[in-house]
Amino acid sequence: MQISKRLAQFGEGVFTQLQSIKIKRLAEGKYVCDLSVGTPNIPPAPHIRRALAEAAEDTRQYVYAISDTAELQDAAAAWYRRRYGVELDPRTEVSSLLGSQEGLSHIALAFADPGDYILVPDPCYPVFADGPVIAGAKLHYMPMRRERDFLIDFAEIPTEVARAAKMMIVSYPNNPTCALAPDSFYHELIAFAREFDILVLHDNAYSELVYDGHRCGSFLAFPGAKEVGVEFNSLSKTYGMAGARVGFCLGNAMAVQAVKTLKSNMDYGMFLPVQKAAIAAITGDQSCVAETCKAYERRRDALCESFAAVGWPIPKSPGTMFAWAPIPGGFASSQAFAMALVDRAGVLVTPGSAFGPSGEGFVRIALVQDEADLRAAAEAIRKSGILG
Repeated sequence: MQISKRLAQFGEGVFTQLQSIKIKRLAEGKYVCDLSVGTPNIPPAPHIRRALAEAAEDTRQYVYAISDTAELQDAAAAWYRRRYGVELDPRTEVSSLLGSQEGLSHIALAFADPGDYILVPDPCYPVFADGPVIAGAKLHYMPMRRERDFLIDFAEIPTEVARAAKMMIVSYPNNPTCALAPDSFYHELIAFAREFDILVLHDNAYSELVYDGHRCGSFLAFPGAKEVGVEFNSLSKTYGMAGARVGFCLGNAMAVQAVKTLKSNMDYGMFLPVQKAAIAAITGDQSCVAETCKAYERRRDALCESFAAVGWPIPKSPGTMFAWAPIPGGFASSQAFAMALVDRAGVLVTPGSAFGPSGEGFVRIALVQDEADLRAAAEAIRKSGILG
């Protein structure tokens, strides 16, 4: 019995490795503060939980959903109109996803044949690269450098690669670098995609988690965006629904239909009570969104202030639920530092190299613990002496 060549390209994921270390330390009675995986610990607002619970009590809701209900499609279109100023046809330009990761991991199967190029940011959320690899596509990394504020430089993409590319994946506010993109970037992106006939996939999972007075919108709000691309959005972080797995693919009708066709051959749709909860989230009281953003901003401030106080200054993230931290001197790699940090201080972070070649020299820190826990982690780092 042998696994496929496709699967053989993948090793054990870094988050699985870190989870194993965490379990072992806890079993030994050692201190652990897990800042590695971006698992939100802020629950959905009561009206969202109530909608899910009430629907789950209805025995009629346990049939195959098959596809999105018209109610969910209409709610998503209304959400984009209200929040982002984007007009969408709810029947042709909206598709739900079982979490945005499901769509991002599968969409290359609908648009790329083996050997086709897909342009991927570097560093990037791992599924941006893994999905195309599963489809047999070739990756061309687009480095995002600190000196350019972690913005993709389209001029660096070789013309022959751009002509051969089928898709480009972009994400701002960005995971893992936490960068925001100015309007001028999106105008340049749309012009580039139009010139080379490339489908843009914009991941907008963190548009509500921006700080210090910033405000983010939608890629689809820019002129010409729907002609060249789609946007992926998620209710995981914004509404605390990570385990419920709710995402959307919105925008270009042809691309959305391709996603729907692919999904019709892969799943039976989203559990109907979860559709009800999603509708409640995006149509109900939105004060929970602002409260969640404020909670993450307080955590960011607690992290940066307490870590700087013990000798590890970390830039304040303008957005997302992460910090992108340069590793201290004296370590050969981000992997070496992350392993030393958990071994000596019990603090788990994700090595930047897990996000691509340009992630080396950084670690990603998830703001998934309360402020007191973040300050306790800083104290554990101080006591460990790892910073010298």
